[in-house]
Amino acid sequence: MRHAIRLAQRAERQGEVPIGALVVFEGRCVGEGWNQPIQLHDPSAHAEIQALRQAGRKLGNYRLPGSSLYVTLEPCVMCMGAIVHARMERLVFGAFDARRGAVCGPLQLGAAEFLNHSVVCDGGVLAEECGGLLADFFRARRRPKS
Repeated sequence: MRHAIRLAQRAERQGEVPIGALVVFEGRCVGEGWNQPIQLHDPSAHAEIQALRQAGRKLGNYRLPGSSLYVTLEPCVMCMGAIVHARMERLVFGAFDARRGAVCGPLQLGAAEFLNHSVVCDGGVLAEECGGLLADFFRARRRPKS
């Protein structure tokens, strides 16, 4: 999760919402990403999607069974869909997202019975640190410029 936090800080330096993610397979990082939708002009360029894309290319497969995704914020619906379709084994996230999160909210897509794959989900890892990055980022954006 510490590496995901460093990736989130990279996103922030680029003017993006500070979210970072990495895919681990057999004990090694095979994909990493940070939010880049503004920079890439791509609404799907969330940290999780970037990490999944890189892992898929590195492993030569769009399926990533046996892998884990670490991300600083509870994934949204789009990202959870991609995580499930990639057949990820495990998702570990930092801060909870009560408004848009698709893991612990009403959807709970990690274990949705209507999907043909379930993902083991662990939330709240370094939640204060991960959430603090986001809170500081948005506080600074709302601050009037002098």
